[in-house]
Order: sequence, then C-alpha cells, then structure tokens
Amino acid sequence: MKLYVKYMVSLRCKMFVKNELDKLGINCASVELGFVEIQDDITEEQRKAFEEALIKGGLELLDNKKHILVEKIKSIIVEMIHYSDEFPTVNDSDFISEKLGYEYTYLSNTFSEVKGITIQQYIIQHKIERVKELLLYDELTLTEIAYKLNYSSVSHLSNQFKKITGLTPTYFKTLKEKRLKNLEDL
Repeated sequence: MKLYVKYMVSLRCKMFVKNELDKLGINCASVELGFVEIQDDITEEQRKAFEEALIKGGLELLDNKKHILVEKIKSIIVEMIHYSDEFPTVNDSDFISEKLGYEYTYLSNTFSEVKGITIQQYIIQHKIERVKELLLYDELTLTEIAYKLNYSSVSHLSNQFKKITGLTPTYFKTLKEKRLKNLEDL
C-alpha cells in the first residue's frame, strides 16, 4: 500500500514522516520523495492519526489521484533541476512521460488543471530559481550555468531570467556583491 505525502526533498521531512509512522506503529518499507510505502494494511484510525500528525507538521496526505500525479510531476522536475548533476538527454516532456508511464498530453492537461500553469512554466520557474542559486554560489560562469541547465544559449537564459525576475543575471549577481560590501562596511 502506498500513501502519498506532499513534501519537498529534505532529510528533515523524511525523518519527520518516518518518526510519525513509528509513533503510530505503522511499518513502512520506504519513505521516498513524495510517497510512503506501507508494508501492512493500516486501520482507518491509524490513517487519520497519521494525516493529523502530517498536518501539524506542515505536510499533507494526498488522496486525489490528479493531485498525486501532479505531485509526482513536480517531484520529477525538482529532482531534475535541483538535485541532478546532468540534465536528461531527451526533452523534458519525453523524460517526464517516460518516468511516469503516461502520455505527455494527459500529464500536461492534468497539471494545468490542478496548478493553473503549464508544466513548462513550472520548469522555467525552477530553472530560474536554480540559476539564482548558482549565481549566488559564484562558482560557475553564466555560460557554464546555461550549459548545465540545458539552455540553448546564454542569451536565452538571460531573456528568460529577465522575464521572470525583472533583472538581468549580471545585475542580480551585482546585488549580492553590493549586499556583501554593505555588510563589510558595518
């Protein structure tokens, strides 16, 4: 039996979920990104108690199949952009479709219906957040960041970055430097 829990990748969330299951005497085979695999059947009381514990911890137990699917899509995107060293060699739609075993059109329609934005818009938002992180770490050039995140060119990355943030990547990076200088002046 699988239960789907809405949470982002973090050791804290994973440990919290595992601890709550242990407190309730529920044996789980695994606690992974977005889902918990339960070894044995659980009672309705255990399920409700688990759901209440999750809510108190700021998490959510998902029952709706469309919401579960959207959470799986989001998890794949977050994993792909924030936690992988390399981008998939196939395009995003094929990658997500292969991972979940559904036609991309179905996934796209479901995602848009539930989230109100397209999968591609969600991917772009996360790519820009990743660009910000990489700019702040100051370890890669803009060209290297564009390559790492599978942009066709630095200008494509820059245009998308400005469209989303209102700033150029270079100006965004100078803001960090100005903040650091202001802190040093204190």
